[in-house]
Amino acid sequence: MVDIEHIRTSAVHGSVLDLIGNTPMVDVSVLSPNPRVRIIAKLESQNPFGSVKDRIARQMILQAEADGILQPGQTILEPSSGNTGIALAAIAKMRGYPIKILMPTSVSIERRQMLQVFGAELILTPGEEGSNGAVKRAQAMAAQHPEWCFLYQYGNDNNPLAHYHGTGPEIWRDCPEIT
Repeated sequence: MVDIEHIRTSAVHGSVLDLIGNTPMVDVSVLSPNPRVRIIAKLESQNPFGSVKDRIARQMILQAEADGILQPGQTILEPSSGNTGIALAAIAKMRGYPIKILMPTSVSIERRQMLQVFGAELILTPGEEGSNGAVKRAQAMAAQHPEWCFLYQYGNDNNPLAHYHGTGPEIWRDCPEIT
């Protein structure tokens, strides 16, 4: 298992990957119609690439490297409707991997542009097929190209493990009054 324990203690970090996680929490109880209910929100948008998906992208890539599934320079293939693809593309670029992201044409132009900024090759699938169409096409391409690394967020154990080893313990640490 990749050790993802880290705390933002320095003003200068060695990698943007060090800034994924340990996001702030804020009390938003004022939004509750019940004054006895306390609501705490974890601000995952504070991750470097803007979403909670930064955590799973880091975990999937680093663990694939550690397991020898992802080799230097190997192409990563992934279906995504946006945030996971953006985080994967950014991390892939930083670590030297080409990446192909499959997504439906119905995805916003802004998401496509973000992916392109991070160097992703976009493969668009019919919008009317939604995300399922992108998944099916990615599965077919992965079967045709076993030399590529198909991370497959929807069936990758490192997706929930990113939260088991990161998000969960952070919430427990930051909210000790939770029982």
